[in-house]
Amino acid sequence: MEQGTASAVEPTGPGQRTGAGLHAAETLGVALLLGVAGYAAMFIAPTERTMGVIQRIFYFHVTSAWTGFVAFLITFVASIAYLRSRNPKWDWLAVSAAEIGVAFFTVVLITGPIWARPVWGIWWTWDARLTTSFVLWLLYVCYLLLRTLVDEPERRAVLSAVLGIFSAFDIPFVYFSIRWFRTQHPQPVIGAGGSLDPRMRSVMLLCWAALLAVMVLLLRQRYRMEMLRHEVEDLQTDSARRGEPA
Repeated sequence: MEQGTASAVEPTGPGQRTGAGLHAAETLGVALLLGVAGYAAMFIAPTERTMGVIQRIFYFHVTSAWTGFVAFLITFVASIAYLRSRNPKWDWLAVSAAEIGVAFFTVVLITGPIWARPVWGIWWTWDARLTTSFVLWLLYVCYLLLRTLVDEPERRAVLSAVLGIFSAFDIPFVYFSIRWFRTQHPQPVIGAGGSLDPRMRSVMLLCWAALLAVMVLLLRQRYRMEMLRHEVEDLQTDSARRGEPA
């Protein structure tokens, strides 16, 4: 009995400990990269002459939006893959990326007004860029809410995939809104015709790399959580079929 009990409560094996150590190292590395990016945004990038120090929020406001786009595009691709294959792994990936994309766009919608108030004199205006960004965030919030309203796993995955694909069509409107419409936002300073200082561009790319690393780290953990949740649902279903208590 003692031997069996000891075996049942035996600590995690070397492989699990190695995996936990690797995850801790990855997390530390991402945190370090994020710290370096924050330092560069605050102290290395030059101060913008017109807006002053408040402009430094740009380095995480814009890159949070870009990272959110990447997450939503992952949801878009994974949703298409699920409808084609009906493999639940694609549904796990889709919802994991959608949740992370909502988190990053929440950052966008919070930092935007903080930046706008001292520069524009207003917290919010319903111009094309702000409106389409809010609609994009709202669509994926609805995506997450939908998943809580449908209990049957396959039906939930199909409906979510359809909404995940539909919602992604707002991404081009958000990105190109300042080119297609007259908006409160300034014209593009990045890419063709842009006027962004090379040092600012370098810091911005560093910040984006840091946020992409955060996204990947979160995506891996969120995907694992979704996989475990699916396994629990399968166990509950099997238990119900056998007439056993869940």
